[in-house]
Amino acid sequence: MRNVPSYFAAALAIAALGTAIAGLWRPTDPAEAQKRVPPPSREIAQYSFSPIVRQAAPAVVNVYVRSRVQAFNSPFADDPLFRRFFGEQFGLPSERVQSSLGSGVIVNPDGIIVTNTHVIKARGETEIRVALADKREFDAKVVMQDEKTDIAVLKIEGGDGRFPSIEIEDSDSLEVGDLVLAIGNPFGVGQTVTSGIISALSRTEVGRSDAQVFLQTDAAINPGNSGGALVDMDGKLVGINTMIVSKSGGSQGIGFAIPSNLVRLYVDSALTGRKVERPWLGAKLEAVTRDIAEGLGLDRVVGAVVTRVSNTGPAATAGLQPGDVIVRVDGFEVADPRSVYYRLTTRGAGNTARLDVMRKGRPQAVNVALQPPPKAGRDDVRNLSGNHPFDGARVSNLLPGLAEEMGLDDGEGVVVLSVRQGAIAARLGFQPGDVILQIGQDTIASVADLEKAVGDRQRVWQVAVKRGGRVLKLQVPG
Repeated sequence: MRNVPSYFAAALAIAALGTAIAGLWRPTDPAEAQKRVPPPSREIAQYSFSPIVRQAAPAVVNVYVRSRVQAFNSPFADDPLFRRFFGEQFGLPSERVQSSLGSGVIVNPDGIIVTNTHVIKARGETEIRVALADKREFDAKVVMQDEKTDIAVLKIEGGDGRFPSIEIEDSDSLEVGDLVLAIGNPFGVGQTVTSGIISALSRTEVGRSDAQVFLQTDAAINPGNSGGALVDMDGKLVGINTMIVSKSGGSQGIGFAIPSNLVRLYVDSALTGRKVERPWLGAKLEAVTRDIAEGLGLDRVVGAVVTRVSNTGPAATAGLQPGDVIVRVDGFEVADPRSVYYRLTTRGAGNTARLDVMRKGRPQAVNVALQPPPKAGRDDVRNLSGNHPFDGARVSNLLPGLAEEMGLDDGEGVVVLSVRQGAIAARLGFQPGDVILQIGQDTIASVADLEKAVGDRQRVWQVAVKRGGRVLKLQVPG
């Protein structure tokens, strides 16, 4: 027992020495310092996103869609042999109700809601109902929708006209790494908030159409979040959550939102009644590949190369040339043609855009006056009918703006705009986007040429059509 005090004194001495050493030592690694240093105050330890959520969440709604569609019932419905020969629709017709859900964002106190087209798109008679965060429910009607951008605008019917709304922010002010919150109705569980950062800007590789450009975020987005809000730390709308990349169907940290600057265009269009039109450039663009970059002496594989310039059009007037590589639009770097068109669209027809291009290895600046594509005149479009292969087809002269919109090479020719179901053209398999080149020995350069060619009866129709870059030659009995 006499040794215990000496051991205790030694322990105190060692502890004192350790304290002194700890007082002199400071971690040099920032990560190590962050692990070892507690919050300096209770206030900092209690930091929260709750003020932002209180501001933004009341403007985020749940969107419920019910549609009545015709279904066909048959005792052989599950028989693959019958499905092979009779297709999906055989048996006795009956009415079936389909339900879907998603999210939306009120962007105007009058009850204007932005959501995704794929949220509200349904076949047959459709009913749309929205539920607010305060549990009030209202019917809503579609004001406008655009499948290419996947943006739809709704209007709440009824109410006092003083709905909670969210302010639309400039999405170009975002930087990679900025904090954001996603608010929506995932899996139908009710309004849910998740947090993350902006992972990337101007993503174009994942869209289904050339009009889609996205913000990428790692804030958890799941089925049902579509059409919901992506907000910044000021509680303002920076994007509409739209899609995810996932192998499991759930969030894996790769979500995409439509930038608010594009959303703003469609909201303004819905409020004013003016159609959103992508400005006509009058040039064909292709993405810069590694081979193109090496051939043009570029140090990076980025930008959009001009492969052709129309004789008439804004690009030709501005002096844009084949071989020019567009690397920036209005100071914003562009990765590919979709990025270019996105910047021109948000800039808007009637304005001027500055294009920074690389021409033969040297930087150039080109100012392009943006204008809407030329409209089709009375003599440019025809609805064809008769005993010929194009019965039931709506066709048009291949105008430059139309060619650009449909992703076709502009020039002379006639393009199929639509095909009436059940008509001869539909049974023969003609599709929108087909370019009619030749009938028999006659070259088809205009709808007038086409009308003349199908006016003469033929025992065998010989038709040449361009589809997807390939020329198809058909022989059809008369």
